[in-house]
Amino acid sequence: MIRPGLTAAGDRVRLPVGEQLLAPLVDALAVAYAEDPYMVGRLLTGHAARVLALDYAACSEDVPEYERSIRAAEADGSREALLGGLPEEVQRDPLLTPDAAITLATRLTRLASHIRLHPRKARRA
Repeated sequence: MIRPGLTAAGDRVRLPVGEQLLAPLVDALAVAYAEDPYMVGRLLTGHAARVLALDYAACSEDVPEYERSIRAAEADGSREALLGGLPEEVQRDPLLTPDAAITLATRLTRLASHIRLHPRKARRA
């Protein structure tokens, strides 16, 4: 269950999903690299080249829209190739039961309303 909280300044709601989403992804990537560093290195290098090409196309005013679309598709394809080798539980979006979703929504609403109703008090904390 994702447990939201307030930031140290008390002016934002913090949704700590990094440990739940990113840690397993990094762990799976590390294991894959340990098993076959050459292939994983090639996949990462290829993906990096495609991401940089997409970034250039997105920021450059003289690149036609169709080329931006091509670069985006290439980056998506290399990303999918990398993710395809990871365990299935790392690839899935977090799923919440109806009760867990209601609980999360209630906590988020309560924290956000606290900030709205007590902005100065929240920032002093």
